[in-house]
Amino acid sequence: MLKKLQGMKQVLRRQDNDKDTGQYLVGLDIGTEFVKALIGEVKHDTIEIIGVGRAHQELSDMQAGAIADIAAVVQNCDKALSQAEKQAELSVRSAVVGIAGELVKGTTVTVKCTRKNPETSLTIDEVERIITLVQERAAERARRELFVDLGGKDIEIRLVNSALVGIEIDGYPVTNPIGFQGKDVVVQLYTAFAPMIHIGAIEKVTEELDLDLLAVAAEPFAVARSVIGNDPNQNKNAVLMDVGGGTTDIAVIQEGGLQGTEMFGIGGRAFTRAIERELNLDFEDAEQRKLTLDTTDTQGSDTKRTLEAIERTLSVWTSGVELALGEFDQLDYLPEQVLLCGGGSSLEPLVSSLQQEKWHSELPFTKKPNIKHIDPKEVINISDATGDVTDHTFVTAMGLMRVGLDTIQQQEGAETGTIRQRIDRMLRI
Repeated sequence: MLKKLQGMKQVLRRQDNDKDTGQYLVGLDIGTEFVKALIGEVKHDTIEIIGVGRAHQELSDMQAGAIADIAAVVQNCDKALSQAEKQAELSVRSAVVGIAGELVKGTTVTVKCTRKNPETSLTIDEVERIITLVQERAAERARRELFVDLGGKDIEIRLVNSALVGIEIDGYPVTNPIGFQGKDVVVQLYTAFAPMIHIGAIEKVTEELDLDLLAVAAEPFAVARSVIGNDPNQNKNAVLMDVGGGTTDIAVIQEGGLQGTEMFGIGGRAFTRAIERELNLDFEDAEQRKLTLDTTDTQGSDTKRTLEAIERTLSVWTSGVELALGEFDQLDYLPEQVLLCGGGSSLEPLVSSLQQEKWHSELPFTKKPNIKHIDPKEVINISDATGDVTDHTFVTAMGLMRVGLDTIQQQEGAETGTIRQRIDRMLRI
């Protein structure tokens, strides 16, 4: 422990650089298995990735997607950042960091407000008051859920992300409510709350790395932002599954709006643990066995036992998926497209299970789900100039950069933005 604490203090402070003029940012994905750091150059409404870094985390560094050892995580982040900075040939201070774990609560809340003077036009101030009311109700709901999850323990939470799903006035959907008359205003708002202890750990990590924390983003929210974009006319429908080392994060997008997020504490390491127990291996050997598994070779007894261990854990994992998607009971149906990302989703039996098994039969899918990985090229407004962002394992970090782009655009439009941009700034943390 002393060595780790000393190591934390020895981390090289990120120095100011002439190239760092506020047009660059870092997407820092602190995962259970790996830290991934992407450096991007902001070019108007796009980001070009110019630096990529990656560092392995030890078993004790993270717990169920949350930071467990600040000193160790700082060192791992510094390794990943140093790699990215070396490739980008500059040092960047502004960072967006992801937050995950079972205690991050993301949901869509619908609130109906009856106006006293329906003949008057809605103003921006009135919309702000309504949104504040919705956020307060969402916070109370998140506190109640955490109170139950923690066995009656009351903890402090903070809003980390908020996004407008939809507004209706007297049953009529509108994209911009300003100027409309009406009696009943119904607002749908997605919110994500996280325990202060987890947010505080992230803030400490960025402080030790001498980074300016631009935003903290719930990781399923970031993944959703990566595929939604800003087109108000797009109608993306998808179930997103980010399978990490310690958790699985699920988001549902319908008609381009984020309907909610759910997380549960089973990820890639659970499969490694199962192999470890079944074959009596140490964790590193079990992980290697999982990564090099040839599902076509079923003759060897070790391969059979490995597959059996994975299958048993898959049964538990798919039950978790069913339970998580069952929480979206406000939806009449679930989108048939299921998009995967995260290192844990690289496991071939996991993908095959989603494609072949009947896990979806009791859920409101209108068709058999179509399973595919998210290609980094499909991420909206983010391109890769390095050639190193090659697969779905980088999508979460790219989503964090997308949140950073949103934040920068909101800040730049603070004085002259459109009404929609002003509403977006109300939701910004």
